Amino acid sequence: MRILFTGGSGKAGRHAIAYLLNQGHRVVNVDLTPLDLPGVDNRIADMTDAGQMFDVMHSWAGYDEMEDHRAPPHFEAVVHFAAVPRLLMKSDNECYRINTIGTYNVLDAALKAGVRKVIFASSETTYGICFAGGERRPDYLPIDEDHPVVPEDSYAMSKVTNEVTAQCFQRRSGADIYGLRINNVIEPHEYRANFPAYMANPDLRRRNIFAYIDARDLGQMVQRCLETDGLGYQIFNVANRDHSVNLTTEEIIARYYQGLPAKPMGPRETFYSIKKAEELLGFAPEHNWRMYLDDPREV
Repeated sequence: MRILFTGGSGKAGRHAIAYLLNQGHRVVNVDLTPLDLPGVDNRIADMTDAGQMFDVMHSWAGYDEMEDHRAPPHFEAVVHFAAVPRLLMKSDNECYRINTIGTYNVLDAALKAGVRKVIFASSETTYGICFAGGERRPDYLPIDEDHPVVPEDSYAMSKVTNEVTAQCFQRRSGADIYGLRINNVIEPHEYRANFPAYMANPDLRRRNIFAYIDARDLGQMVQRCLETDGLGYQIFNVANRDHSVNLTTEEIIARYYQGLPAKPMGPRETFYSIKKAEELLGFAPEHNWRMYLDDPREV
C-alpha cells in the first residue's frame, strides 16, 4: 500500500514504519524532523496547519513517481501517530491544542482526499490512571475498551477528544477509522535498561496498569489494521499478553487491586485486555521481556 504516516520520527513511529517497510509498503513519513531510515520518504510539515496537511495528502512520495504519473497517486491509508507524546513536555493548553487540532486536520485532509482507511494513535491514558493526581484504580479487571474513559489531564483529554472527533468523521464518511489505545511503548534496548528496576520495584508500573507493548509489535498491530476492512469505527487496546513485572496475576491483585471486580484471568495475563484486537484483527504479540532479560530471579 501507499501510506502516509504522521509522526514516524518518534519513539513508536520509527519502529512501526520499519515494520511496514518490511511488509512491502511505500511509506511517506510526515514529521517536523525527518526519519533516517532506508526506504522511507520524508516530508517536513506541521499538522496543526491545515494547508500543509492538505498539500502533503496530495503529494508525490518521491521523484521516482513523476516518471509514471502526471499527478501524484492517491494514498491508500493514513496512519496518524503525530502528537505531543506525553504530559509535562509543553504547556498543558499547547499539548491539547496541538494534539486535537492536528488530528482534526489529518482526518479532514485524509477523508477529503478519498482515503478509506485511517489508523490513529490514542492512549492508555484515556482510562485516567496513568496521569491521575494521586492513585486511581480501574473500575474492574481486566480493563477492556468498554471501561469508562475518565481523563483529568490535558494529554488524556486530547486523546479522548480525538476519539470523538474520529468517530464523527467516520459516521459522515463511512470510512474505516481505527483508534489504538497504545500502552507504554518499549523499544528493544529498554528491556535491559529499564526492566530490572521494574522487577525490583513493581510500584513503578502501577500507572501503566502493569502493561506494555513492544514497539515492533505495535508495527504488527498497524499492519493487522491495514489488512482488516469493514469494521467502521473501532477502538482497540494495544499491549503485550504478559505483565511487565515478575509477579503473577494473583500476586498483583493481592498487592494493588484487592476488592476490585475481576474476571478469571491467566497467571500472566495482562490487565490491559487485548482480546478485541486478537479476535477481530488476529493480533498476536511476538516480543516480551522474558525473551530479552536474564533470569528475572537473578535481577
